Amino acid sequence: MRARYESFFRRSLDEREAFWREQAELIHWEKPFDQVCDDSKLPFANWFVGGTTNLCYNSVDRHLAERADQPAIIWVSTEQEREEKITYRQLHEQVNALAAVLQEQGVVKGDRVLIYMPMIPEALVAMLACVRLGIIHSVVFGGFASHALASRIDDAKPKMVITADAGLRGGKAVNYKPLLKKGMNEAMADAPMVLTVNRGVATEAVEIPGELDYATEMAKHAGAVVDPVWVESSHPSYILYTSGTTGKPKGVQRDTGGHAVAMRASLKHIYGVEPGETMFSGSDIGWVVGHSYIVYAPLLTGATTIVYEGLPIRPDPGIWWRIVQDHKVNCLFTSPTAIRLLKKSGEEWIHKYDLSSMRSLFLAGEPLDKETHRWVMDALKCPVVDNYWQTETGWPILTNFMGLGLMELKHGSPSLPAYGYDVILVDEQTAQPVGPNQKGSLMIRPPLPPGCMTTVYGDDERFVSTYFSRFKEPLYATFDYAMYDEDGYYFIMGRDDDVINVAGHRMGTREVEEALCLHPAVAEAAAVGIKDEIKGQEIEAFVVLMANVEPPTTDELRQSVARELGPIAKPKYLHIVTSLPKTRSGKVIRRAIQSLAEGGDPGDLPTIEDATVLDQIRGAVKDRS
Repeated sequence: MRARYESFFRRSLDEREAFWREQAELIHWEKPFDQVCDDSKLPFANWFVGGTTNLCYNSVDRHLAERADQPAIIWVSTEQEREEKITYRQLHEQVNALAAVLQEQGVVKGDRVLIYMPMIPEALVAMLACVRLGIIHSVVFGGFASHALASRIDDAKPKMVITADAGLRGGKAVNYKPLLKKGMNEAMADAPMVLTVNRGVATEAVEIPGELDYATEMAKHAGAVVDPVWVESSHPSYILYTSGTTGKPKGVQRDTGGHAVAMRASLKHIYGVEPGETMFSGSDIGWVVGHSYIVYAPLLTGATTIVYEGLPIRPDPGIWWRIVQDHKVNCLFTSPTAIRLLKKSGEEWIHKYDLSSMRSLFLAGEPLDKETHRWVMDALKCPVVDNYWQTETGWPILTNFMGLGLMELKHGSPSLPAYGYDVILVDEQTAQPVGPNQKGSLMIRPPLPPGCMTTVYGDDERFVSTYFSRFKEPLYATFDYAMYDEDGYYFIMGRDDDVINVAGHRMGTREVEEALCLHPAVAEAAAVGIKDEIKGQEIEAFVVLMANVEPPTTDELRQSVARELGPIAKPKYLHIVTSLPKTRSGKVIRRAIQSLAEGGDPGDLPTIEDATVLDQIRGAVKDRS
C-alpha cells in the first residue's frame, strides 16, 4: 500500500495539472474549466479557472436520478428524543423552497447570509439554499456570545440571518434570539433581516423587528423550483471565522470549484466512503469539520450523513455506538477529546453494540496521544486514523488512506502528507529544512491544493502577512510544531508558540502531556509554561484521571514525566482536576490555563464549553504546594 500512496502523492505534485484534472471529473461542471491552476500570483492560487459549477446542484440535484429515495440526512436528537430521515428528494424540495424565500427577500448572488443555528436539518437546508443561489454563507456556532456575533456581522455584513429560537444542550435550552438581538444592536453594520426556525423550546421570548417565521415562509413557497445559479470556480462558497481570534475576526474564505473537488476526492481517497454509504461526524456545523464532513463531502458523494444533536455521553456513554449500530455507519469521525471522554467511562459501552458496519474511526482537531490511540484501537478492533488539518485547509494535511489502501498505523501519528500538500519542516532559527527526528515548524509550499482557503475575507494583505511571511521563502505557516521519523511518519508536537523554555531546554507542551498520558490512570492532561525568575519558565500541569482507578500521587505523575523526558521536564506543579477548560469543539483552551497559572485573567471566552471549569483551575493554582 505504501508504494501506491507514494505514486499517488508524487503525481499530485509532479504532474499537478493531470492529477487534479482527473479529480475534477468527480463533480459536475456546467462549463468546463480552461486551466487547472493559475498560480501566477502566489501565494494566491485560482483553481479550475473559467469553469462554472454549483455546490448545491452537486450535493443534491445530481443524485436524484439514482438515489432520490435514499436518506441524505438522518437527524438524531437525544435532546428531544427524536429521529428524522430526509431523502435526497425531500432535501431537494426543502432547499428549493428556502431558495425561493431568499429570492423573494432580495438576497442574491454575492450577498452574505449568517447562519446561527443548532444541529437541526434546517441548518443544512439553509447552507445548501445559499450556495444554490451563489450566496455566501457564514455559519456561526449556535450559542456564541453576542459580542462575537457582532464582530462577525460587522465583518461579513450579512443581508440576512437565519436562526432558531433556541438550541438544546445537556437538556437545557440555549436561547439564541436574545444573543442575536444584542449582537445586532452592538454591531455597526446595517441590521440584517432575520428568518427564525421556531422550535418551541426557548425559555425566553424575544421579538426582533421585522422577523420572519421559517415555517410560514417555507409553506408559502412549497413546491417551488429554483434553478441553480452557475458560478465561477473561484466564486466564494462560504466564510468561516476561526475560533479563538482576538480583535478583528479572521474569516477563512473558501472557493466553490476547488472546494467541491477537494471534498468529493477526500471522502473517496482518504475516508473511503462511497455513494450510498453512511458517515457520522460527531461535530457541529459551526466548525470546519461540520462544513466539510457533515455537510459537503457526504452530500457531494451521494452518501448519507448523520446529523447529531446531543452530547457524546448523554443519555449514556454508549449513545454514539448505538447510532453506529442502528444506522449502519461505515465511517465515524470525531475528536481525540471526545474519545478521551468516552475512555473515562470504560470500553464496556463500546462492546454493548454491534459495530460490524464500521470500517474506520477518524480523529482530528488536536494531537492524539499514543495511549488514547492504542486504547480505542484495541477496544474497537478497527482502524483508528489520526488526521491533521485546520479550518484554513478544509481537509487533511497529514493522514492515512482508507480509500487508497490503509498503510501502517503508528500510535500518536497522523501518518503522511496528503496528496497535493508539499509539506516541509523548517528550523525556526535557521530557516532550513530539518531531517528525521528533528523538530521544526510545519510549513507548506504554495500553491495550496484545491479546497484550502483562498484568502482572508475582505483582506488579502492579512492573508499574506498572517500565513506567508514567517520566512523569506513564501511558505504557508500552520503554526504547529512537528517531527517525522525514519519512515516519514509525522508527529504533531503542538502549537509552535506553545514551547516551554526551562533553563535553556526547549520542549513542546505536547511532549509533556504525552508523557503524562502514558500513565495508565491518566485520561488527559494539559501543560503550560509559567514564568520563573531563575529558569525562565517552569512547567505546570493539570491532569484528569480515568474513572474507577486508584488515584496516583502527584509526585508519582511528576516522576513518570521525568522518566520519559528527563528531570528537566518534571512539572514544578501538578494538579489533579476533574475536567479541563475546552471549546465546544473539544479543544483544550491552554491560553486560559496559562493566564490563570500566571495570576492573570483568562479574558472573554465565547467558545468555552463550561466556564465553571475555570474556577477549579483557579483553585488548584491558589493551593499550589
